[in-house]
Amino acid sequence: MHWPAAIEQFHAWLLLERGNSPNTIAAYLNDVHKLVQYFELQGREISPLAVSRSDLENFIHWINDLGLEAGTQARIISGIRAFYKFLLVDDLLDEDPTELLDGPRLRRKLPEVLSISEVKSLLEGNDLSDPLGVRNRAMLEVLYACGLRVSELVGLRLSNLFPDAGFIRVIGKNDKERLVPISPDAVRYLRMYLDHHRPEKIKPGAENVVFLNRRGAPLTRVMVFYIIKELAEQAGILKNISPHTFRHAFATHLVEGGADLKAVQDMLGHESITTTEIYTHLDTDYLRETILMYHPRLKWTRGEP
Repeated sequence: MHWPAAIEQFHAWLLLERGNSPNTIAAYLNDVHKLVQYFELQGREISPLAVSRSDLENFIHWINDLGLEAGTQARIISGIRAFYKFLLVDDLLDEDPTELLDGPRLRRKLPEVLSISEVKSLLEGNDLSDPLGVRNRAMLEVLYACGLRVSELVGLRLSNLFPDAGFIRVIGKNDKERLVPISPDAVRYLRMYLDHHRPEKIKPGAENVVFLNRRGAPLTRVMVFYIIKELAEQAGILKNISPHTFRHAFATHLVEGGADLKAVQDMLGHESITTTEIYTHLDTDYLRETILMYHPRLKWTRGEP
């Protein structure tokens, strides 16, 4: 089998069997083309069915020498794994050369975390005498109380609000729905916005959208980002803050307070508990810093009474 035929069949498999998005398919095909490019530069004519683990290890060394970041290398290897899984599933191959392949070691990057007092400063930094200030307060209260992604926030619908029951319905990634509790404070500011400050003139198609701009159109993710950046500057917070920082704060503060990790996973809409476990690491770092700051033995070492 030659590479063009294998790649064409791989494309069809990704589209029809796995139902991947166009962006994912394009990325996977690009990854396989990089492997083809590697063999061409080596002057080797080799069938995709004849590639060995040793060949792939040399390919990894090659992309590393190109100066690609570890995350980019890991994504390329993921595409190559998907390609060989396809060959295996279609009985074109008996053994998977990627099975024991080691990828680059990725360093887990812990997200920026807001303290409870910093969250409070951002919430209270909104001018409630201004209709946009009320909207922004309601928006950030919901963001923090429910741990939403920014896409989930701007996509929130009036028909998915159940304030009397204390829940909202969230449409997350891949259109998966989840019910998330909403705090009384968030409900209070949300009602203040909806009852008194939501624009009266609404653009067609936006009638069911919760958060609107002054012209009655849905807020964009970029606009939410700029609102939060501006509030952070006003509050004198120097951390690199984005809408996602509120989601991290929601999860971190729950874990620090002793919340069950499975419950936090469900509220965040994480498919894997492993993704949620990053917040246990954040909690551990917080505890370590507390010990370093306040443990008597360490205070003595610093010469403190």
